[in-house]
Amino acid sequence: MSPPNEPFRPAVVDRPASPPDDPRLGDLLGRSVDGATSLVIAGFPVDDGVRRNGGRPGAAEAPAEIRRWLLRMTVDPRLATAMTACLARVVDLGDLLPSGSLERDQERLGEAIAPHLAAGRRVIVLGGGHETAFGTFLGHAGARRRVFIANLDAHPDVRPLRVIDGRPQAHSGSPFRQAIEHGAGACVGYAVAGLQPQAVAAEHLAWMRERGATAVFADELPRDEHGRSDLLSALPPWSAGPRGRVEVMASLDLDAVAAQAAPGVSAPSVAGVCVASWLSAAEQLGGDARVRSLDLVECSPPHDEGGRTARLAALTLWRFLRGAARMT
Repeated sequence: MSPPNEPFRPAVVDRPASPPDDPRLGDLLGRSVDGATSLVIAGFPVDDGVRRNGGRPGAAEAPAEIRRWLLRMTVDPRLATAMTACLARVVDLGDLLPSGSLERDQERLGEAIAPHLAAGRRVIVLGGGHETAFGTFLGHAGARRRVFIANLDAHPDVRPLRVIDGRPQAHSGSPFRQAIEHGAGACVGYAVAGLQPQAVAAEHLAWMRERGATAVFADELPRDEHGRSDLLSALPPWSAGPRGRVEVMASLDLDAVAAQAAPGVSAPSVAGVCVASWLSAAEQLGGDARVRSLDLVECSPPHDEGGRTARLAALTLWRFLRGAARMT
């Protein structure tokens, strides 16, 4: 099967009409990319890497389901002017048309978002399994950007490629090993917070530490007086290195959140982080101009009891966008 000519298909979202006095996000987004566009959204409806990694497939259905909840939300009424102005500069590109080859789809995602990153726009990618992240990284590499990768996740996802039918193949557990080892040298640092100790191999932790990566386990996170953990304060500061400016690629895996709030993921975490901590991190990332991309992964609608995980994913993006609005 040859890849489609066009990388994206328009997102089709079934949502109720909203009256003029009650506009929703779907009414407020920009309609086409132009010189004023500051952020683009792209869907990556692919979970082949989850299948290869032995997880529960279903994340390919997530972009449509996340949009269904996101686009019916309102702006924060206390920040209505700023959020409305911010959303007018956000354009949804639609979903990548899968080609049937994970590796080619990752390349195509990178090729599609690289021009936006090069033009100074921020990018949100709706996964998909965590294999999405390597496609996002390829976008930064293609835009000739040096990136620090900040991952919020129950797993470090630095596993080696799997040998399938005699060939090494990427999967949902390998994106950050691939980024670190990528020949372009675009990844200048990697840190992950929210790890579950019962789900991390000692060999993988050692591999990370040998390469100067930071690994923070969920039970090591600093907490405030209410017991809420701070996911970002445990990560090293991302700053410019000796060879020029470093940007941040943020990757958020919903399996980092406690399973009570996020049951619909490939690998639920019974002892995951609380929703308040997760959403606070999303807003902080949105409000940091150095964060040039965000991918949100592993929502699996077929396993999502009551749509809780998709709703959390949508609210995560809403908080990121509110953070972006506060920054402007």
